[in-house]
Amino acid sequence: MTDTQALQRTTVPERIAVPGAGPAPVPGRRSPRADWRKRGEIALLSGPALIMFVGFVILPVAMAAFYGFFKWNGFGWPTEFIGLDNYRMMWEDDTFRQAVLHNGVIVVLSLLLQGPVAILFALLLNQRIRGRSVIRVLIFVPYVISEVIVGIGWSLMLQDAGALNSLLEKWGLGFLQQSWIADPSIAMGSLMIIITWKYLGFAVILMLAGMQSIPEELYEAAAIDGAGFWKIQWSITVPLLGPTIRIWAFLSIIGSLQLFDLVNIIWGQYIAATAGTSTMATYMYQNGHLAGSYGYGNAVAVMLFLITLIVALVYQRFVLRRDTDGALTGEGGRRRK
Repeated sequence: MTDTQALQRTTVPERIAVPGAGPAPVPGRRSPRADWRKRGEIALLSGPALIMFVGFVILPVAMAAFYGFFKWNGFGWPTEFIGLDNYRMMWEDDTFRQAVLHNGVIVVLSLLLQGPVAILFALLLNQRIRGRSVIRVLIFVPYVISEVIVGIGWSLMLQDAGALNSLLEKWGLGFLQQSWIADPSIAMGSLMIIITWKYLGFAVILMLAGMQSIPEELYEAAAIDGAGFWKIQWSITVPLLGPTIRIWAFLSIIGSLQLFDLVNIIWGQYIAATAGTSTMATYMYQNGHLAGSYGYGNAVAVMLFLITLIVALVYQRFVLRRDTDGALTGEGGRRRK
């Protein structure tokens, strides 16, 4: 045997027989019984949630779409089929178009007002200051208060003879008294102040949670390089807070499109439209439930659902996709990128 052959023989691994050891196990296919068992476990665990989702989400939406094609007063089975007349009347109604516009204004103003203020409060509460825990609780308290209590409280304060105008008169500022909830020129501003006060705490808590996940080493490195406080926040905190901001913006948009309770409680069923604060949800309640036209009300509910769904899908497709793609791992995630 040559030296080359001996070297090759030593580098090639050989199977070493172990006395008493059986053959190496060969991986085989899972038995049909194991597959059916796994499917049964999945069905058992997800079945109740699926039944609840179908019964309380899918079925009501389908029934609302069905009733929207009828002229129906809410009693008995609908029989007067009118096709798309409810939808046609809806879009021909100036009041409904104004309600859609009001929802759009609320969406934009909520993002512009709550977002920057929430980030500033979160930056403040993320520092080591005295009474930080108490301030966090006080900011979050309005969010956990019931909308009914908030609506009644603000309506009492903002009435013409309410606490705010009385306080202005007592301070000698009677010239600043306004019809805060009846004047169309300022009613939307009053609504946005109430919404910001009510939901700011939720945004602050989300921003704080996002800031807690940012590594402290990044701030230390930036400080060593000589960056100031605001430069650090603009270059490190805000970019890394992007996923949290996008999630909060998504929740704010959906909530603004479905806003009902505060408007209905503060402005009531009649003054909301004339004061310029009506929304699609209040329009549905007034022209469907209160008017006894449940077929028309269901058509408005379907339209509200479709508008919200389209906005959610578009937002997820063009804004949230970067976050979902970034969460993918493995070969499939690399191919999508």
